[in-house]
Amino acid sequence: MKVLQIDSSILGNQSASRQLTREAVEALRREHGAIELTHLDLDADPLPHLSGGSLAGANPAEADRAARVMDDFLAADVLVIGAPMYNFSIPSTLKAWIDRIAVAGKTFRYTTNGPEGLAKGKCAIVISTSGGEHAWGGPSEHQQSYLDFMLRFLGITDIRHITAAGLARGGDRRQQALEAARVELAAPLARAA
Repeated sequence: MKVLQIDSSILGNQSASRQLTREAVEALRREHGAIELTHLDLDADPLPHLSGGSLAGANPAEADRAARVMDDFLAADVLVIGAPMYNFSIPSTLKAWIDRIAVAGKTFRYTTNGPEGLAKGKCAIVISTSGGEHAWGGPSEHQQSYLDFMLRFLGITDIRHITAAGLARGGDRRQQALEAARVELAAPLARAA
């Protein structure tokens, strides 16, 4: 099984999403034996934001990196995506990754019946963290609903959302939220393949 782990938090070892993506990958190893892991750290090695020059392939090194990012995405059986909430949405570095994998003719196409995702057969484990609590699709949530839409747009329908919310509320709330996320992690990973 090929696993692509994507971390986008800027908080290093203090990051709840990074802690949970590591735990998800370890759970996959325990449950499925040997895995082939590719790790993309979008804080340590961010992708450039999409530009006209990016589309034109003006920078050979950038074009080569974009091709590798696409190849890693297409090769993966399971995506483990760490997505902290920054300003009610995802980190811009994670959006830059999405811009590199959402490519017409490679991961989706337009048909007479509308768009069709071409990245079918993958499982995505989306680990969303936030300091506050935001209702899915509510006025302050543009994180989980956006990632769910984009993954489905690309053809990925096996999506497991793991949430650790209210991490900045103080007291024992952070630990309770992390423990609740760990309970969520245990159930869906057994089906990932």
